[in-house]
Amino acid sequence: MQINRLQSFSATLPHTDKMPVLFLGHGSPMNAIEENNFVKEWRKTGQSLPTPKAIICISAHWETRGTRVTSVSHPKTIHDFKGFPPALFDVQYPAPGAPDLAKELSDSLNETTIELDKTWGLDHGAWSVIKALFPAAEVPIIELSIDIHKSPKEHYELAKELQYLRYKGVLIIGSGNIVHNLRMMDWQKPDLDYDWAIEANEDFKDALLDDRREKLFNFQCLSIHHQLSVPSLEHYLPSLYAYALRDERDDIRLFNDKLIYGSIGMLSFQIG
Repeated sequence: MQINRLQSFSATLPHTDKMPVLFLGHGSPMNAIEENNFVKEWRKTGQSLPTPKAIICISAHWETRGTRVTSVSHPKTIHDFKGFPPALFDVQYPAPGAPDLAKELSDSLNETTIELDKTWGLDHGAWSVIKALFPAAEVPIIELSIDIHKSPKEHYELAKELQYLRYKGVLIIGSGNIVHNLRMMDWQKPDLDYDWAIEANEDFKDALLDDRREKLFNFQCLSIHHQLSVPSLEHYLPSLYAYALRDERDDIRLFNDKLIYGSIGMLSFQIG
């Protein structure tokens, strides 16, 4: 089965110029209600993009056994965190869902069985950043879950099957953080950056720009510094979904390239 069999949903959409792909280092959910340089860059990026027909978001905050996709007309805004001010829990992002697109993925992808999910909505890995990109909440969104049993290479291969949708006005967004070690954070020093975090962040950028696929697949295992930066894979894997959709004609733009609190990397990138 080839990618061009992704037709039931895409046949309803006109052919478009190739859409960009994003990976967004989302950081704290407080970014949803704060005004800072990260949010300004997300907003600026959103203003530069063509308006998508739909969005597929791969968020670090939806891990499952097997791959699932949200399939509801009105996904709920999930406040999947604790200890934040009431104003953050008051935020709603009432974007519509895209059940037809979800069914298309479930029916047509080649190597992966994808189950339709009617219980999940938009977690903060999705809405806290997409809110800055598209504040009107008018673009239909689905989330694609992270299967905890898949290897980085398998996630990459799954992502490549989505390539065709870039030509149908679908914006694909990975949302996580390359460097993400909550236990090592120093909450008193927002501008701190540890040497090991700097090394891993620089190594990731070099591998991304040089298209060093195997290094990116095995990034967590390269050294103790990489293990400290990526102690678990859920925040790293969304970057591979964006990377997988690059082709040789695509430029890569890095932005929000800053480490905060010692061990959180806000690096984001746009492909195409």
